[in-house]
Amino acid sequence: MDNRSRSVLVLTNSSDVTADVVLRVLAERRVPVVRLDPGTDLHAGASLTAVYGTGARRGILRTSSRELDLTAVRSVWVRRPSPFEGPPDLAGQDRRFAASQAFWGAGGILASLPGAHYVNHPWLNRAAEYKPAQLATAQRCGFRVPDTLITDDDHEARSFAADHVAGMVYKPLWNTPYSVDGQARAVWVHEVRGQDITEAVTACPHLFQARVPKAFDTRVTAVGNRLFGTRIDSPDLDWRYRQDRMRCSPIDVPAPVAEAITRYLAAFQLVFGAFDFAVTTDGTWSFLECNPNGQWAWQPAGTTHRIAHTIADQLERGHHE
Repeated sequence: MDNRSRSVLVLTNSSDVTADVVLRVLAERRVPVVRLDPGTDLHAGASLTAVYGTGARRGILRTSSRELDLTAVRSVWVRRPSPFEGPPDLAGQDRRFAASQAFWGAGGILASLPGAHYVNHPWLNRAAEYKPAQLATAQRCGFRVPDTLITDDDHEARSFAADHVAGMVYKPLWNTPYSVDGQARAVWVHEVRGQDITEAVTACPHLFQARVPKAFDTRVTAVGNRLFGTRIDSPDLDWRYRQDRMRCSPIDVPAPVAEAITRYLAAFQLVFGAFDFAVTTDGTWSFLECNPNGQWAWQPAGTTHRIAHTIADQLERGHHE
């Protein structure tokens, strides 16, 4: 089939403005695109069917406006789809059952499209989201990694603090939704002292890390073999806390860091990755984390423009012939 006639499938929620940036580029190139939020659209008129058998395979996604042959999808961009929560008219165990079946059924179909190029594949995204796996892989790939402790033992945590008199920070292992009095709250990276640590640590694993005496932060957005570096100057330990106070500017990525990024992406089989580093006054880049599906449209306009076009290149091209 002529690759130019094959659709790109974008899996994301209706409020995803970052996806909109790339969709405009694809529209300008006249690349056919189908946008789907499976967690909600499959309860609002869309349907998904797959047939498997010896010598036969077909799949159809039907929406209110079109039908998509799932065997002819050139690329799938897994952006920010809503979670599978089940039909809103169900409750209790019935809704939980339906949500689970949707996750394993619809989610499984959409992750198994023959010949499609995934950016990134959802199962690879999930594997790359575990902080312990990130840190272990970063070490193997040659990044400088700050001393890090993950523990549910308060004695170990206090001992780690005593060994790092220059300071340590706490960061959550996952951005779990959290609210106080019905108001959503974010858990930011913050500094912790030994005397702050209590037996509450035993409730779950905590991540403590030696504080890097950084001069500034950097975000490196990797798309295939293209790297886009942004320097972030912020008055806060966690620059995400008050983004209106940070200043961003393009920055070159040192060759050793670029080579380690290439090895890291290969280790997790990722096409895209958003890498965060702390950079000291002597120019040392310390790896903090890699979000395999991180946001990027907040960066300087020129950088955002280049990232959008590079992602569009990946989606338009599909698998290399």
